[in-house]
Amino acid sequence: MSYVSPPDFVTKMVDAGHAKTLMSTRDTLIRAYMAGAILALAASFAVTVTVQTGNALVGALLFPVGFSLLYLLGFDLLTGVFTLVPLALLDKRRGVTMRSMLRNWGLVFLGNLAGAVTVAVIIGVVVTTGFALPPDEVGQRLQEIGRERTVGYAEFGAAGMLTLFLRAVLCNWMVSTGVVAAMMSTTVSGKVIAMWMPIIVFFYMGFEHSIVNMFLFPIGLILGGEYTVVDYLVWNEIPTVVGNLVGGLAFVGLTLYATHARTGKSTRAKQLEEAETAEQAEKAEVAAPTTAEEPVGADAAGGR
Repeated sequence: MSYVSPPDFVTKMVDAGHAKTLMSTRDTLIRAYMAGAILALAASFAVTVTVQTGNALVGALLFPVGFSLLYLLGFDLLTGVFTLVPLALLDKRRGVTMRSMLRNWGLVFLGNLAGAVTVAVIIGVVVTTGFALPPDEVGQRLQEIGRERTVGYAEFGAAGMLTLFLRAVLCNWMVSTGVVAAMMSTTVSGKVIAMWMPIIVFFYMGFEHSIVNMFLFPIGLILGGEYTVVDYLVWNEIPTVVGNLVGGLAFVGLTLYATHARTGKSTRAKQLEEAETAEQAEKAEVAAPTTAEEPVGADAAGGR
């Protein structure tokens, strides 16, 4: 069967988190770099499709191609390790500590950022013909996205920050669901279909993904977007990273681990277990005197 039951794929989640934590610095950086680069290309592709068709849904339907590829190639996104690695710590896997978890997160963040910025520079060259011309239609849209999702939030102050944070929470709820969903199947087609669905939701609804933003905002700045690096960090990247952590861990990792790896017993099940224990104790008490009387009987017989 291609379907993997929840208790089994939750074990795979913990195993994956354990393996990622113990991975070498070299491999962690390479896999994170490639994940950031591929996701950046997918974001550029989706924006291009949206601009050319005038239909955001078409872009959202096609964006998951990048996510599927990077997952099948074994590359790592920060949003995924936010969800998986803490489970290995919670499960007390050997060699997993708070320090090793933070080390993994830091390395993946740096690798994702480097990959996304690399693609941002390349796409910047492409949409301006080597910076010889003004940005084309796709480049202009990339400029607008950067401003809308930094200064646009800042205009509303605390309300804007709350909106940004909650969009980031919702984003990694969906993205991490996609990561986990891929573990529900043992076939490539099953994995891709399962991943595709929640990723469409995140992209079409405009939720905030820290790695996608590592591409969108740097390229906007490269193309002359009307915002600054500080705007990007304060009014997007930092709150988005925190929101992604909360969303993936609270709504996906911890909930699945709690109910499938550490399954709680119902009140009725506890009552039955207590009744069974009491019954066994009662039987043991009844049998105890018989066992104790046998030596006395034997001694009495010997006395006669």
